[in-house]
Amino acid sequence: MSVVRSGLQVFFDDGYVNDFKGKRVGVVTNHSGYYPGRGHLIDLLIESGVNVEAIFTPEHGLRGLIPAGESYSDESYRGIPVYSLYGPRRKPPVDIIRGLNAVIYSIQDVGVRFYTYISTLFYTIEAAGEAGVKVIVLDNPNPLTGSIIEGPILEPTLRSFIGIWSIPIRYGLTAGELARLFNDEADLKAEVEVIRLDGWRRRMWFDETGLPWVKPSPAIVDLNSALMYPGIGLFEGTNVNEGRGTSKPFRVIGAPWLNNVKLIDEASSLGLRDVELMPIEYKPMGTGVKYNGEECRGVELIVRNRESLRPVKLALTLIHLISRIHPGEFKFLEHNGAYHFDYLVGNRGVRERLMNGSLDEALSIVDDGVSEYVRGIGGYVLYD
Repeated sequence: MSVVRSGLQVFFDDGYVNDFKGKRVGVVTNHSGYYPGRGHLIDLLIESGVNVEAIFTPEHGLRGLIPAGESYSDESYRGIPVYSLYGPRRKPPVDIIRGLNAVIYSIQDVGVRFYTYISTLFYTIEAAGEAGVKVIVLDNPNPLTGSIIEGPILEPTLRSFIGIWSIPIRYGLTAGELARLFNDEADLKAEVEVIRLDGWRRRMWFDETGLPWVKPSPAIVDLNSALMYPGIGLFEGTNVNEGRGTSKPFRVIGAPWLNNVKLIDEASSLGLRDVELMPIEYKPMGTGVKYNGEECRGVELIVRNRESLRPVKLALTLIHLISRIHPGEFKFLEHNGAYHFDYLVGNRGVRERLMNGSLDEALSIVDDGVSEYVRGIGGYVLYD
């Protein structure tokens, strides 16, 4: 028996679905929009007499199987058009939304700013506001709790699809709470209703909810990968493999040129207590992964205390050490004259200080503005 009921479960259990019988709705969802033991949201809506007119899907597609960063085309499901929101189109077409009575959003995210599902949420609310159509958010737990916040706060000049609003990397809100923040702070002018979680508390990790883990995307294979993602995901902006192409994505890092023994020695001297670094050799395999098919030396990150672990600061520490151990090999990746790392971390000063200043200076930026953010989100919080 689950301790927590998702917003999707509450929507059907408590009769909210009855308000939409015979109505025209659009659904923004993927494979995670699932009622355990009963079926997918789309099928349950149809069975309940709701007219599902349009389906909109985020990165990784309706089934959650498309690799990261890979765009995909529109399709159909049970004769219903499925519109891709990951490709040339990122926002639901307003002309399609305008013909609906409501839009229902149900996607499990991971509580990290650069995870693109929350950008899809933002654009859904924006489109609905322009169309004058109500948005119903079927809430899901934040897998990383709603009580631990990690910066930096995104600089407005770095806003993009991997950083849609000025919030911390680990923002500590559910999708429903975030929808309220987006709608208000970005003045999206939509009517947003949140179908709240039942039984969820802010200090809960996902494995304390009793809900089954459904991989939100191909590389977030379990809660441990999700826990490390806010930090190790930053390695996507470097030439160090972040575990993609392995069975432990975001839980191992490595490269063919990495001196993992020296890295562990250097990290040990800093007194890291919440995570243990173990030497590992591995061969990432897969299209588009760094060092595909090459032998990498690296470290596996074994969490010892998830409550006190701060993955962002851990990752910045490791990047700093690797850049010092391998000044000739380590690189931040550039694309069209911009550093991908800057857009991930959300602050240009972090990279500059990691390379040209001190580690302490870089880490101090992580905390800038977080206290103000925590005070500012009080009006959007729905759970104790």
